[in-house]
Amino acid sequence: MVVDELQRTTASDSRSRRLVSGSFGSLMPKIPSVTLWVIMGLLLIIPVLAFLGQAIIPGLLGTPMDLTGLASFKHALAGSTLRGILDSLVVSVFSALLAAVAGIFLAILTKRTNVIAKKWWSMMIWILLLVPTYLVTEGWQRLFEPHGVLYNIGINTSGFYHIFFGPVGVIVVLSTSGTPFAYLAISSGLLGLGSEFEDAARVHGSGVLKTIRAVLPMIAPAIMSALAIVFAESMSDFGVASTLAAQANFPVATYSLFNAIDSFPLNFGVAAAIGWVLVAAAGIPILVQSKALRGRSYEVLSGRTRVPRLSVLSNKGQLLATATLTVFFAVALGVPAIGVISASLLSNFGANFSVHNLTLANYREVLHSPQLFAPLSLSTALSFLTATLAVALGIAVARAMTNRKAKTAAKLIDLVMLGSVALPGIVLAAGYIFFYNLPEMSLIGINLYGTTKLLALGYLAGALPSTARLLVGPVSQIQSNLKDAARVHGANGHVSWLKTQLPLLARPVLWAWLLTFAKTLLELPLSQLLYAPNLPPISVSINKLTAGYDFGGGTAMSVIALALAFGIFLLAVGLFRVLAPAGWQKVGEGLTTK
Repeated sequence: MVVDELQRTTASDSRSRRLVSGSFGSLMPKIPSVTLWVIMGLLLIIPVLAFLGQAIIPGLLGTPMDLTGLASFKHALAGSTLRGILDSLVVSVFSALLAAVAGIFLAILTKRTNVIAKKWWSMMIWILLLVPTYLVTEGWQRLFEPHGVLYNIGINTSGFYHIFFGPVGVIVVLSTSGTPFAYLAISSGLLGLGSEFEDAARVHGSGVLKTIRAVLPMIAPAIMSALAIVFAESMSDFGVASTLAAQANFPVATYSLFNAIDSFPLNFGVAAAIGWVLVAAAGIPILVQSKALRGRSYEVLSGRTRVPRLSVLSNKGQLLATATLTVFFAVALGVPAIGVISASLLSNFGANFSVHNLTLANYREVLHSPQLFAPLSLSTALSFLTATLAVALGIAVARAMTNRKAKTAAKLIDLVMLGSVALPGIVLAAGYIFFYNLPEMSLIGINLYGTTKLLALGYLAGALPSTARLLVGPVSQIQSNLKDAARVHGANGHVSWLKTQLPLLARPVLWAWLLTFAKTLLELPLSQLLYAPNLPPISVSINKLTAGYDFGGGTAMSVIALALAFGIFLLAVGLFRVLAPAGWQKVGEGLTTK
């Protein structure tokens, strides 16, 4: 391969390598460190800190001093706001526990057994990861609500509705939506765990359940990570908070924060205090994890570790495993999908159901009406732009995080990215509203408040941390001597990057781009707070239609948006397989499977 030849040339000519490296600098034109810090400061650090500072220093940056001292926390930790915080803590704990249990069983079945249709179940997990919680909630509502789809075909769902639409429903939606995060964390731990421990347990007479109980403590760090991730995701979720929880009069923290900055007059102090609670809540599971794992060793990998062997399920085991997976995905995706699709096909939602009511009129209206089609076009364009910029900046941030020559700066950037991943989107959006609406911003010529440009920046700020974290692994695996070898052969910075690093990063970059695109297309909290007047993105339009009782139009738009995201996913993957050189696909696949 070209890469092998470049490495051999590098090893035989170290003196040329040093000369070339010193003369030409880095392989890919990198963003100067000062510029990178300025970008991260304007995107993430300054807006968030300026907003959160309102709870500690009233009147910061010239804002009105409605409250003094720490009175903001006193107001935030009382009444309905305190109840919302406590409700969020309770449902987040239960959601994390349920998601961790589901993630363990999904990971064991798909990674350590020969369960039927393994690729199909893995794809379903990724689909569940991309579907936002407010669309899942919408499917449940359209199906089971009074005068909903089931009611109109003669099925009385009032008893189930009163049980589900409240804390129970919030926990179900958050736990099923959080399961993919738990699955990814736990499956990584299982893939690195050899099969000798399972073999030893079975030699001593352990059955399936006892073997699982013996193995799970060895991947405790992965399980604790899964709990931490799902807890943080549940605490910061706004989709369920603004739909199911709000309509069921079940207050949660994110919706309380939204009300504080969506009312008049704006109450930035109380909103900032709630923001501090949300940010601090993300650190709770991390502290619990640290205490639980302190003083214990989980070093199970060695040179003698064997590749995990798949457990061969009996016919009864295959039936039970398939039934378990089918039930889970029926609850997580099937029921919401049936609710959304059936509602979108009804011409008069809420009327008595009949075959004559089935129509594609809602879809035609969405596709032909400028008021409905424009949000879809806007979100698609913004998602494309956000994904492209997030990947480009993500590579630069990942390189800075893996720079061995600047360890202090790398650790600081890593800390900022880690904190930003756990930052609730509603807090980031509130920071943008506060900071970019300051009079001082207009004085220096930055007039972004109330424009689509501010929404685009918010999208980029929300996507950059996770995108950078996704790319850190692949970027850190690339040897630095590749650039030196390319320079020895006379390649300049751009050409050498195309020939040496791009083949290695092609597949990880593709997946990072697709994940960012899909998550941005249907993003809600940033969209709800930062969209420009008369230019709503798709998620806001869906909420407006359903709030105006146009359930047919809202569900049709939801189906079209999800179909668009999945279609672009298939198109991008297909084009990569057709157009990308075979070497790119082979090398990239090797990196992404580690």
